[in-house]
Amino acid sequence: MIEGKKIALYVTGGIAVYKVVDLLRELIKQGAEVRVAMTTSACEFVSPLTFQVLSKYTVYTNTFTEDNPEVVNHINIADWSDFSVVAPLTANTLAKLANGIADNFVTSALLATTNPVFAVPTMNANMYTNPVTQENIERLKTRNYKVMTPDTGFLAEGYSGQGRYPEKSRIIEELESYIHSVSNALPLKGKKVIVTAGGTKERIDPVRYISNDSSGKMGHALAIEAWKQGADVTLVSASQLESPAYIARVQVESAQDMQDAVLKEFDHADAVIMAAAVSDYAPVKMEEQKMKKKDELTLQFKKNPDILKDLGQKKKTGQVLIGFAAETHELLNYAEEKLTAKNADLIVANQVGVKDRGFNVDQNEVTLLSKNNPPRTISLRNKSDISAEIIEWLINFMN
Repeated sequence: MIEGKKIALYVTGGIAVYKVVDLLRELIKQGAEVRVAMTTSACEFVSPLTFQVLSKYTVYTNTFTEDNPEVVNHINIADWSDFSVVAPLTANTLAKLANGIADNFVTSALLATTNPVFAVPTMNANMYTNPVTQENIERLKTRNYKVMTPDTGFLAEGYSGQGRYPEKSRIIEELESYIHSVSNALPLKGKKVIVTAGGTKERIDPVRYISNDSSGKMGHALAIEAWKQGADVTLVSASQLESPAYIARVQVESAQDMQDAVLKEFDHADAVIMAAAVSDYAPVKMEEQKMKKKDELTLQFKKNPDILKDLGQKKKTGQVLIGFAAETHELLNYAEEKLTAKNADLIVANQVGVKDRGFNVDQNEVTLLSKNNPPRTISLRNKSDISAEIIEWLINFMN
């Protein structure tokens, strides 16, 4: 969500200013173009030169420094930006913004800003909980401001309380969610997409199971990419990987659990991406107690539900179905058979059993097979890049 965005970063004067340097680096790393403005107080904590070197742009600190006669700097940065981030937002600047005071470069630029503003309040706990501060926060929320809730933890004053600058990962996650919520031109906006991920586990007894080597990385990457393109995503995952808070997640274990979860959402879905490696078989009986060691052991298995086939042949009423074919040999032949047999719209074929691609690694090489189209191979690359190609196919197909 951050890639390609023009972000004005406004830095106000608190001890957390040094942490904003890392936030700037992360915004740039994720593909944003960032320009920075600082209050005089902020410059007491970190030199503007630090932000200038990292952003590759002049840092604005003085309303009356106008080195380009063709523009007014505090108006220009307001007009230039797609989004504004205020971090840290001190109680002083918060009060000024809530009451329309424009007495420095930052407050003047923000008063002229019409784009969405994402604010990160950071201050002493007593200042944060003061009724005046809370009233000011509520006032900003009625405008085009998204105001984060600060963390609770150890403060500069030497005791714990609410008002601590949030962890960078949380700021980025909530910023992405905010950008997503106010972006109306995303191609999957209003669409519901179900993504399955991970290798299902079929219990033998309370401590043993059969499964496969799938990590869930591909499915999780697909869920994030679909969300970035505007979709309302439900991730049905058998993986232990973490997923962003902005994606609805249903944690499952067995193939039957996964089928139940998918069917619960299916009627309201526009697309289903079955990226999970669903175990083909499950023990006929799960022992209630841990089985004791024997010289020989024979287990009887039953066939698990074929979720993709059931959806394609029995449940489909217009939903787009995307499945995966993970094979060790005759990849395209098996994938072509699966495309027809499962009544899928797309099969993503990928070879497994090799070290540099497929299961439990960060990269893959896949071939996309769809009806009435020649196979298209996506060369070896990161799974996040693969997911972008698959979601692009979904967008084009739905259009």
